[in-house]
Amino acid sequence: MKEFVRLCLRMILKLMKAKCIFDFDINKLPKKGVYVVNHVSYLDPILLFAFLPGNPVFALNGHLYRRHWISFLMQRADVIPFNPIEPGDIKKLIAKVDEGRLVVIFAEGRITEDGGLMKIYEAPGLVADKSKAPLIPVWIDGPQYGYFSKTKGKLPHRPLPKMRIYVGAPRSFKLKDDLRRQRDHISNEVYMILREMGFKINYDSEISLFAQLMKTAKVYSKSGWFLKRPRIIEDINRKQKSYKDIIVASFALGKCFNKFTAPGENVGVLLPNAIATICAFFGLSAYERTPVMINFSVGVKNMLSMCNTAQLKTIITSKTFIIKGKMENVVEEIEQAGYKVVYLEDIAKKMSVFTKISALLNYKVKHVPHPKGGNKKAVILFTSGSEGTPKAVLLSHANIIANVNQLSAIQTITYKDLLFNALPMFHSFGLTVGTLFPLFEGTKLFLYPSPLHYRVVAELVYELGATLMIGTDTFLRGYAKIAHPYDFHNVRLMYSGGEAAKPDTRSMWMEHGGIRMMEAYGSTECSPVITANNGIFNKFGSIGKLLPGMQYRIEPVDGIATGGELCVKGPNIMLGYYMPDNPGVLVPPTNGWYHTGDVVDIDEIGFFTIKDRIKRFAKIGGEMVSLNAVQDMVIAATSAMGPDYNYGVVSIPHESKGEQIVLVTNNKEVTSSMLHEYVKNNGMSELYLPRIILYHDKLPVFATGKSDNVTLKKEVLAELNEANNNEKAA
Repeated sequence: MKEFVRLCLRMILKLMKAKCIFDFDINKLPKKGVYVVNHVSYLDPILLFAFLPGNPVFALNGHLYRRHWISFLMQRADVIPFNPIEPGDIKKLIAKVDEGRLVVIFAEGRITEDGGLMKIYEAPGLVADKSKAPLIPVWIDGPQYGYFSKTKGKLPHRPLPKMRIYVGAPRSFKLKDDLRRQRDHISNEVYMILREMGFKINYDSEISLFAQLMKTAKVYSKSGWFLKRPRIIEDINRKQKSYKDIIVASFALGKCFNKFTAPGENVGVLLPNAIATICAFFGLSAYERTPVMINFSVGVKNMLSMCNTAQLKTIITSKTFIIKGKMENVVEEIEQAGYKVVYLEDIAKKMSVFTKISALLNYKVKHVPHPKGGNKKAVILFTSGSEGTPKAVLLSHANIIANVNQLSAIQTITYKDLLFNALPMFHSFGLTVGTLFPLFEGTKLFLYPSPLHYRVVAELVYELGATLMIGTDTFLRGYAKIAHPYDFHNVRLMYSGGEAAKPDTRSMWMEHGGIRMMEAYGSTECSPVITANNGIFNKFGSIGKLLPGMQYRIEPVDGIATGGELCVKGPNIMLGYYMPDNPGVLVPPTNGWYHTGDVVDIDEIGFFTIKDRIKRFAKIGGEMVSLNAVQDMVIAATSAMGPDYNYGVVSIPHESKGEQIVLVTNNKEVTSSMLHEYVKNNGMSELYLPRIILYHDKLPVFATGKSDNVTLKKEVLAELNEANNNEKAA
């Protein structure tokens, strides 16, 4: 009778677009085990009863067990009322497993309210450990968009959403006996298993960026009985746009770009944070042109280097932006160097009616010119790297889609949120996290062109009622100092990235508005996020846990007693570099591993903490500055003085800028004014100027003669601390 009821339920649910997928040979299903499941709707136990093999026992919490229609449909199932914090209930489940049964436990204990994972109870891990049974992860996807969920107002609902049950391969689960906090470890391990499952299910490695935009638009572009079209993006022009507006404009611009660019060509994008930039980005991407995001804050010399490294022919920009940014001389030098500059305003004037109608029709029929992305070129960004001149980082469609899905697996955002992004799109944090992540998750987005306008940003966050904010520590610190505490009263999530978050910045935000500032860590080469804290697992002072889908290894570093260099591998790791001295030739990471250059330590439950940096760069206000490049600049500026002098460059913490550069030399003729004059005359950024110059008779070196920068940094910190103490004593 039970099998007949299950068969009937299965047939009905299949008609309702339900499907069960196994990640292993079902014939190898263990006789005893623990199905650990995420919880997205009231339909979950019915779905599992209909599809899961092995005649499992269902541990149902009161909110499910007391629903009469659930009890009626599952009256033939083995059901046990269950409270995840009641030891007696856990013992009953252990006994069931010991008898040779499979049990089903919803790890969250309650139905999610936003579609993502919530608090994880340790009950599934305890049952698996005590009964020496494997965990079988199960991920339910789809019912959160239906009327039986609790996500109304946060996710778009529809009558018959596609429902999928993914059953992962059984895995052993054993507690570590030497852990101090066993319960934290249990819930952490179960959480990590489920979020890995969630990422694996949702990540499509073949989809292109433009196809992903179209896919999101299909879900989020209309809402309500009258199919109202939500406005999802806005910039300082204060004209809100919908997904339809963005996609139609992207189609139209893409058609125009095709007239003066070739398939596969790298095309420069010299634009600020604005809706037009997004349309230009997707317009290029839709027709297989690669956007090259040019950093306009580094000076014309480095900008020209970027153009050469990426082998550009054409650069797209805006007359309004160039005039407001007072960059007419920059454009003139770019054109003199042989690059073609095209203005969006000129394209708009020449755009034909046929092009506009064609763009609208393409949207209506949901046409995607190139739906497959995978390892094809998606975007080129630039990083200073350790050699000084900008290196081009080539990211694929799969890289960026992976990082967006990794972020989605650890932090849920909804269409009721509004993310305020003032980080420029030439910054990987600003592009992936601040722009593409909300666009692909259906979250409203406001773009502001500069993070330096502290008062304006604070006022806009208040006016808009923004709920999500990102920024570097330098910028977030500036907002906290200037803003009224109530300006940020709606902010529920604040992420710091790009540089280390300082404890006092966190304290300022906690005191300022009760906001818990969380830290993420990454690099341009990783699309960019590698590790992150979140609302479930957050440890101040750490950079969080490794994102799902990634591997890591720790390589020993000479002179570092604990920890080692973090090396990572995963679907978000770049395709490779284009080097300035060999333009257009891709240099891929060795065997897919990226060496971060940061020395990290890992605690017993997987939190990473940065101990030191071995790569030769400093992060000043979120911008990377090569210490080798600074040293080369100093050597060039003092070349007329002869070769008998030594120069060492290190970075040390700075209260407001994150870090500052210190020059140590035995040449007492070197002055700040002399270096400033050299930087100015050679079109270099003032970020390359050392803020402190110290004079030492001798600089530390290794036995091999190589500069010992670790020891030099220790000496500099000791000297400056002693000077500060003497000053205070005086």
